[in-house]
Amino acid sequence: MATFVLVPGFWLGAWAWEEVAAGLRDAGHDARAVTLKGLAERAGELTPEVGLDDHIADVVAAVADAGPGPVVLVAHSGANMAVTGAADRLGDRVSRVVYVDSGPMPSGMAGIDFRAPDERAELEKTVAEEGDGWTIPVPPFDAGADPVSLEGLSAERLAEMRRRGTPQPFATATQPLERPEPLPDTPRTLVLCTIPLPAVKQMAAGGNPVFAPMAGPGWTYRELPTGHWPMFSKPRELAALLAESAAQE
Repeated sequence: MATFVLVPGFWLGAWAWEEVAAGLRDAGHDARAVTLKGLAERAGELTPEVGLDDHIADVVAAVADAGPGPVVLVAHSGANMAVTGAADRLGDRVSRVVYVDSGPMPSGMAGIDFRAPDERAELEKTVAEEGDGWTIPVPPFDAGADPVSLEGLSAERLAEMRRRGTPQPFATATQPLERPEPLPDTPRTLVLCTIPLPAVKQMAAGGNPVFAPMAGPGWTYRELPTGHWPMFSKPRELAALLAESAAQE
């Protein structure tokens, strides 16, 4: 059986993984979720200085707390940067990295660099006007305005996300991640929810700097058609995919 460390994306805490973790435990695995500094029950630690390095340190600490054996690191969405940075540092302590509707960024890039120029400008405007210049406010989670990302989520779940979500430290999106050379050969799995696999393969083959590394050896792909929040919309199915990824070791 495997040990999973589950890391939530922007605005969320360990609570977001409750149903997935339960599914993994029901299958006999050890599953533990992380709340990153400044979020959820750790919101009291939020300051303008909280950045990517803090979140990498949180993930490294969570792996240490999981015991001496290898772990499967799971990143949802914006946790990709912290999980990638932690995996780069942890070497063979990590048996596999699973990116859920996400993926690693090239060395020297920040999370915000993945956004188109107009999207980046809009985010920076929101941070300046609504986040005191250093937090990303919790979004409205409006299914009418964002039907693709929020597919499969009930009104009750959306209300919970608005209620329990907490502002994201902006520095976690703007701090570049410097990666080692050569990169670790840790096996990696990409769980695709909102981007079809053929599109990912096309971008990788075309040399897109974000997707090109995903064409390399050691990568596997799994599709889970749903919205961007599968831990809420399809938690049991996601747990099964994670368990399957661990069985590849």
